[in-house]
Amino acid sequence: MNKIIILAFIIFFLTANCSLNSKSKFWTKEKKIQVEDNSTITEIFKKDEIFENELNSNLKIKLSGKIIKNSFINNFDNNNGRINYDGNLKKSSRFRFSKIDNFNYIEPEIVFDNDNLIFFDNKGSILKFDNSSKLIWKQNFYDKPDQKLKPLLSFANNKEILIVADSIAKFYAININSGDLIWMKKNSSPFNSQVKIYKDRFFVIDLNNVLRCYSIEDGTEIWQFKTEKSFIKSTKKLSLLIVDDKIFFNNSLGDISAVDIQTGNMLWQTPTQSTAIYEDTFSLNTSDLIASKNLILLSNNKNEFYSLDIKNGSLNWKQKINSSLRPTLVGDLIFTITMEGFLVIVNKKNGNVVRSTDIFQKYSKKKRKKIVPIGFIVGTNNVYLTTNNGRLFIIDILTGRTTTILKIDNKKISRPFVLNQSLFIIEQNSIIKLN
Repeated sequence: MNKIIILAFIIFFLTANCSLNSKSKFWTKEKKIQVEDNSTITEIFKKDEIFENELNSNLKIKLSGKIIKNSFINNFDNNNGRINYDGNLKKSSRFRFSKIDNFNYIEPEIVFDNDNLIFFDNKGSILKFDNSSKLIWKQNFYDKPDQKLKPLLSFANNKEILIVADSIAKFYAININSGDLIWMKKNSSPFNSQVKIYKDRFFVIDLNNVLRCYSIEDGTEIWQFKTEKSFIKSTKKLSLLIVDDKIFFNNSLGDISAVDIQTGNMLWQTPTQSTAIYEDTFSLNTSDLIASKNLILLSNNKNEFYSLDIKNGSLNWKQKINSSLRPTLVGDLIFTITMEGFLVIVNKKNGNVVRSTDIFQKYSKKKRKKIVPIGFIVGTNNVYLTTNNGRLFIIDILTGRTTTILKIDNKKISRPFVLNQSLFIIEQNSIIKLN
């Protein structure tokens, strides 16, 4: 009983000296909450202004760089360069296949085998066409449950074997002449990257940001290199480069890594994004990496264009250019197209913008906001750009001005591909050949 009385006294003492005392650190009298003056608030992470201006628009640029043939076949550095193409685009034919449902979310690529084309359809069937649009062979190695998943395929070939990696974690090898299956295996995670073949092995990145090296002979894993996982799986296809027995790649968080091609040991790694700002990495879209002898180039949709030293990953320069399209290097000039519709030419040595021209100039502000550049190539005299509304822009390199706009479709079409003197564009249910 005494204990209860003592306990009650202690509780009364505490409440009397704390709760009811205005000088206490607990409850006090009500006060109005002060509202900060908005003019005193400083934005910590300020977004850079998007480059949306013409610069040196009257400057004439005449290319004298080397013209490249067949730069889409076994291209280790991803730089298509100045392509030997100057077609009149007056005739077209189609290679047809079943409509790909997820076409708007992929970056499809054609594989060329001599004068033949290899692609896939909505159920994962692999199709090989000749140059006259005739089907050479068609193969499907998926059972019905897998076909319902509508696998998306990525390819590479060494003229004898076609390597396939897909979006449902399978990878396999096919005889490129007959279409017969050589072997098939399963990974722990789906793939979402380019595939590169080098000598007796091939390389591909999965959705866990793991670079994997496999044997071409039987698909055995030789080594793997893990980078940091992302919480959200990116739909943007990741990129691979092979230069001087080293493999370079990006992951979905924006890290650029260099790895020894024989051992899988890391040589260097350079982050391009702050991992503390997760919102930025969730929405990050990085261009394909391209390389020359001494540098790696890439850009993204965060208004950043990078030049990195290929030996150690250090930053050469950084420019404010907003683009997730694969750039092109011709001599000392870098070509890129911004998401806002400007053809920008940059000096590769110092990152200075040489010229910027508005290639969507013919459109009103309202219409141009709906147009998204998909991909481009640099031809002999023109730049050829595709867009999400099915248009092909022909842009004069000399002046930087759009001379012709061709209607290919009303929906998204792929970036252009060139073989010999033909230009190819993929749409949802066919490959269009333009001469």
